[in-house]
Amino acid sequence: MLTDPIVQEVLIDITHDEENCVSVIECILNGVTSDFDIAEKTGINLTVIRKILYELNSAGITTYNRIDDPENTGDIYNWNFKQEKIFEIIKNKYMNISLDIEKSIEYEEGNMFFVCKSNNHRYKFENASDYNFECPICGDSLEHQDNSDIILELLKEKETIASMVKLNIQSAYKF
Repeated sequence: MLTDPIVQEVLIDITHDEENCVSVIECILNGVTSDFDIAEKTGINLTVIRKILYELNSAGITTYNRIDDPENTGDIYNWNFKQEKIFEIIKNKYMNISLDIEKSIEYEEGNMFFVCKSNNHRYKFENASDYNFECPICGDSLEHQDNSDIILELLKEKETIASMVKLNIQSAYKF
């Protein structure tokens, strides 16, 4: 699971730590759950480990149990990794991308566009008519743009994202 680039991207986005976050989670998944033990096993600074774990905890990906340490004045924190939360975050990410694509499709289908061939600036019909179908930047004529290729590309993207959402990511990541 942790070798998957999408999972790594989510973890890095949350922790802002490209170097260490995967190593910390690997330790937890392998039964090394105390922040002190993770630091010892990985050689990563304890403060860095705690920062990563707290960031993941804020996102709901980790939980912890606090245990009084009778030999020390501090407490021991044992961490758990909630793998199903990664699935939820990835699913929500793809759902948001799908919604953005749907908005783009509606925008493209609901508007007529004109383009300046000299500088590739694109204008909606209303703006182009305000400029008398002349580019306000260079003065060249604005020509009607057939945006059917753009719409087709957006529909393909939407289909790809929809299939990714429908795919049982949870089983693919062995949850």
